[in-house]
Amino acid sequence: MATNMPPHRLGEAIDAIVAMIDDPTIDVEGLMRHVKGPDFPTGGFVVGRAGIRDAYRTGRGRIVMRARAHIEELRGGKSAIVVTELPYGVKKGGDTGVIRKIADLVQDKVLTEISDLADHSDRTGMRIQIELKRDAVPQVALNKLFKHTPLQTTFGYNAVALVDGVPRTLSLLELVRHYLDFQREVVTRRSKDELQKAEARAHVLEGYLIALDAIDAIVALIRGADDTDAARTALIEQFSLSEIQAQAILDMRLARLTGLARKEVESEHADLKERIAELRAILSEPARIDALIREELLEIRGIYGRSDDRRTEIVAAEEELELEDLIAEEDMVIAITRSGYIKRLPVTAYREQRRGGIGVMGMELKEDDYIEHLFVASTHDYILFFTNVGKVYRLKVHELPLGSRQSKGRAIVNLLPFRQDEQVRAVIQTRDFSEAKYLVFATKRGVVKKTELEQYNTPLKADGIIAIKMRDGDELVGVRHSSGKDDLLMVSTKGQAIRFHETDVRSMGRDTSGVSGMKLRAGDEVISINIAEDDADLLVVTENGYGKRTRVSEYPVKGRGGLGVKTIQLTEARGFLVGSRVVRDGYQVMLISTGGTVIRMPVEEVKRLGRATQGVIVMRLRGDETVSALAPVVESDEANGNGDGAVPQSDAPVAAADGEPVGSDED
Repeated sequence: MATNMPPHRLGEAIDAIVAMIDDPTIDVEGLMRHVKGPDFPTGGFVVGRAGIRDAYRTGRGRIVMRARAHIEELRGGKSAIVVTELPYGVKKGGDTGVIRKIADLVQDKVLTEISDLADHSDRTGMRIQIELKRDAVPQVALNKLFKHTPLQTTFGYNAVALVDGVPRTLSLLELVRHYLDFQREVVTRRSKDELQKAEARAHVLEGYLIALDAIDAIVALIRGADDTDAARTALIEQFSLSEIQAQAILDMRLARLTGLARKEVESEHADLKERIAELRAILSEPARIDALIREELLEIRGIYGRSDDRRTEIVAAEEELELEDLIAEEDMVIAITRSGYIKRLPVTAYREQRRGGIGVMGMELKEDDYIEHLFVASTHDYILFFTNVGKVYRLKVHELPLGSRQSKGRAIVNLLPFRQDEQVRAVIQTRDFSEAKYLVFATKRGVVKKTELEQYNTPLKADGIIAIKMRDGDELVGVRHSSGKDDLLMVSTKGQAIRFHETDVRSMGRDTSGVSGMKLRAGDEVISINIAEDDADLLVVTENGYGKRTRVSEYPVKGRGGLGVKTIQLTEARGFLVGSRVVRDGYQVMLISTGGTVIRMPVEEVKRLGRATQGVIVMRLRGDETVSALAPVVESDEANGNGDGAVPQSDAPVAAADGEPVGSDED
């Protein structure tokens, strides 16, 4: 392959050669402390040192080059990306230039964030201004430019050189060593040539000195000779001169006979004798050759490298640009319906209302469908989907379909390979599987299981993996994060609740079924599992829109596997329980009806009552609607209850699909 070597900074290259002279055993890493990387005349950035290390160690590498760009604020709330330096070898204008490439991508709707493109370059420097739309995120747009245009490109480093007439791929160490060997040969040959010329000149000067000492006799000899050849022969015989010296005397001008000229000859002869001794010393000692090379290189560095500042900046590499790098991070509301439709939309699309409000339409649903899961997560989070059959699937939030507030979304079976009658029963969000030590599972028949969260950080098969082994006729109802030292609180549809220590449930492997957590009466089912905290409240809601808050401290700790205690006084008018969640002051909740109506309110609007009370109305329902789900949204210190709600803070706890705020046990 053809040689392709980038330019480097003169001072760094000289420093590396000097370092090898000073320490012949130096390795590539030692040289790289001096040679930081390529230095392109066009400036820009080299992104990452991995490609540089590969190139210097092996002679081949992929060096990522990136344009120098910054973001400027414009009038009217707009932003612009300004490019001031391009990668090496990238053209600015013309049919193949970067400006034309960006324009084509805008026209093809690949770069949808760009509203205008202009070249303001002049004699003071380059300036390509890329104006963005008002709703565009500048960093996301810049990342897309790097991914799709030559504003980021690569240099294929290939250090092929002829060594003894044979092409070889050389590492940085070999390059410097061969260059140093070449310089040694140059200095040696140069010194030998200079020595030869100095000795020849000294030989002639010695003849001059002999002639000047006997100038009268030599003049008389020359005047008495028949011709030049006779004079030359007489000089050689009479004064023991060489033929070269004799010819030089014959060619000497009369002006050289003055006293001043004699001093010049003597001075030149003395200087030559000193230089000859120095050259012989250099040629006899390799260390003197290296010292001379070192001295000359440092002199060059001082003359030409003094103002040679590095033009290309080397920056640490971020992760390889994936799709996620092009997605702005923001909180999203994820909605999943009973019939299996899913969508995401910004959390600000919902309004906050006071208790007893009618709400706003959240989704257009079929007559027999309703929202079953509603929670908030970042676009960069993983979503673990736990289904009723005990399997788990995984997606990124930004991979979910983005819909409007009224749209029903997309069938989840088109995103995940569900089997017939498989439905989502719990959803857990995670960024890196380190938010908690364990996951606690609960089934409708009262089975509970505890497994380390890290066991689910595994490449998932196309058809998912087993999260909990289900017994015949049983289904998963909830999943929670836990620390291993929490109290668990299970609640049933007929208003029973049991609280027991998590330590009563031993940790099990992923592919296991669990142990008994709650004993149930005929016709009763578990609807939720929560982490119990004495300084929090248990919020319960019935199917007819009644609810209350009760201090968790009012629920006594019992042994695992019991019936528990009463958590609400149920009546026919209020209906069975449909949701229960542990909440704190500052939380907001969403209530969802079977008709697709959504209402959002602060939990402080729900009255705090005793454990065995009936509760108050929390949602007024239209027609035959019933409450289908309860989901805490986010903690908001700015909730004002006067219409539009506060935007959730990025560090606020967010809800799991079946309601409990993930991480709230640590607040």
